[in-house]
Amino acid sequence: MIAITTSINGQLREVAVQANQTLLDFLRVDLKLKGAVEGCGVGVCGSCTVLVDDKPVSSCLMLATNIEGKKVITIEGLAQDGELDPVQQAFLDHQAFQCGYCTSGMIMAVKGLLAAHPHPSEEQARDYLSGNLCRCGTYVEVLAAVKELARK
Repeated sequence: MIAITTSINGQLREVAVQANQTLLDFLRVDLKLKGAVEGCGVGVCGSCTVLVDDKPVSSCLMLATNIEGKKVITIEGLAQDGELDPVQQAFLDHQAFQCGYCTSGMIMAVKGLLAAHPHPSEEQARDYLSGNLCRCGTYVEVLAAVKELARK
């Protein structure tokens, strides 16, 4: 086990992780944060996306030891004081989900997009979100949510 210090959803934590443990496994098994899910296990579907230092990462590819000294935000950390994050609200307003499997990863990717590009063009949004797959085909609704958020 390796001791690390990290911030998870705004809470400073000192934890022990296995040397070969993925961030996804650490979040889901050790911390019981089930929002990020494994879709492909090889970093191409985006279902396991979380923010590390405000940048979207595939948590199935990142080792938990690599979050030493970093800030991690999962879907569970977005809503504050009972209020949905604006991205979560925009997804609801535009019905940008169907089965919901990819939704948390898609929301986290949009958070990363808006942190990097507060007013993205549709082309920027499409490019940035190209690593998040939705088998239900909600891309039009997701882009509508991004467009609304980009106007704010």
